[in-house]
Amino acid sequence: MSHIRSEHCGRYERPRTRRDFLARSGAGMGLLAFADLLQADQRRHDDPPAPREPHFAPKVKSVIWLFMEGGPSGVDLFDHKPELDQRAGQRIKIDVFNGDPGPLMKSPFAFKQHGQCGAWVSDRYPHIARHVDDIAFVKSCFTESNDHVPALYQMNTGVPRVGLPTAGAWVTYGLGSENRDLPGFVVIGNTKGIKGGPVHWSSGFLPSSHQGTLFRSQGSPILNLDRPREVTQQDQRAMLDLVASLNREHLAARAGEPDLTARIESFELAYRMQTEASDLADFFSESAATQQLYGLEHESTRTFGRKCLLARRLVERGVRFVQVYSDGEWDAHSNLKGNHTGHCAATDVPIHALLTDLKRSGLLDSTLVIWGGEFGRMPVSQGSGGRDHNPKGFLVWMAGGGIKGGVSFGETDEIGYRAAVDPVTVHDLHATMLHLLGLDHKRLTYLHNGRRHRLTDVAGNVLSKILA
Repeated sequence: MSHIRSEHCGRYERPRTRRDFLARSGAGMGLLAFADLLQADQRRHDDPPAPREPHFAPKVKSVIWLFMEGGPSGVDLFDHKPELDQRAGQRIKIDVFNGDPGPLMKSPFAFKQHGQCGAWVSDRYPHIARHVDDIAFVKSCFTESNDHVPALYQMNTGVPRVGLPTAGAWVTYGLGSENRDLPGFVVIGNTKGIKGGPVHWSSGFLPSSHQGTLFRSQGSPILNLDRPREVTQQDQRAMLDLVASLNREHLAARAGEPDLTARIESFELAYRMQTEASDLADFFSESAATQQLYGLEHESTRTFGRKCLLARRLVERGVRFVQVYSDGEWDAHSNLKGNHTGHCAATDVPIHALLTDLKRSGLLDSTLVIWGGEFGRMPVSQGSGGRDHNPKGFLVWMAGGGIKGGVSFGETDEIGYRAAVDPVTVHDLHATMLHLLGLDHKRLTYLHNGRRHRLTDVAGNVLSKILA
């Protein structure tokens, strides 16, 4: 059994009971803080697995998924529909989520062509428009649910129900982590909370080591991570050694319990993260030019700018999968103009900064950036200038290593209602992401309850036309 430092005599002595140990020097406070860290929000519960060999040579090492929660409208941002403008005011037969659809509604925003490829982009996204020659627009995506939570589940797991591993968990299961002092799967969440909660970064039936860890973009990335001031590093190390010894004894009688093993190993990860993660959100070490690039000096762009900058710092330290949620919701059931104007203002400069920063540092060659929400929005109006949910046809874009920039794949119909040309499933998106990471989506499997499970359906197809 490990020893601890005596506050009274300056020597080491053996604790007589667990209670005696935890009562000494405030060490119990540190242990409780770690316990809170491990249990809160069903966070990651063990040491990131070592890197593993991919199935074939990868194009990228990491993924940054910019998740625009709430359902951004493709026809108002990147999928220009002149026919919708011309037919505005007409009523059509259409199935909508909330009933009582209004007439067709033209976009309140102006579109303009950009780059050598001539891609159409709304005037709400002037900075992202500078990058169209590096972006592949996938315009014919669809999901099975028109409700936020099931659609979020599907974008993250491939199916619109809970209980399955998320994409980030599958990626870390397949490839491990390149930084054993940080989680391999990090989520930078919505400040108001994500609909459906922590299941969106769950490891499902995969080992808990592949579960996502929720980070904050300001202050300490994780609450209760720092060691209490009254506890020395030596005392904390002794405490963790003792706890590990007791836990190994407990585990010996319960072999084959992966969650128990994960909880034991998570203490060591948390200990190492005290050093590795302490300066992650300390952006004062960045140059003034970089802080300005990400919009940190402006209130409207500061929050998402910090998230994007943190995402860059994570991937440059070897974190495999980073999911960044925008704040608020793009759920514009009324006043789409005001809703999307606000969200575009908050995300345009930071996303431009992220793409610019990754490109100039060479990281864009080894990083896949994905932008999109859980579905799109209807071409008809709802309420006072809003649009209802539309899972039948929406847009996602990708940029980075292995992506052919300046291209568009698939189309919605002439008014942007449903995927009409080359429909793309969520399984297709996941298969493409895995392919770029060097993983064959048909071979990445896990045996659970007597059957082989995958992130993707076997019928999922890699979108080869958007690959370089």
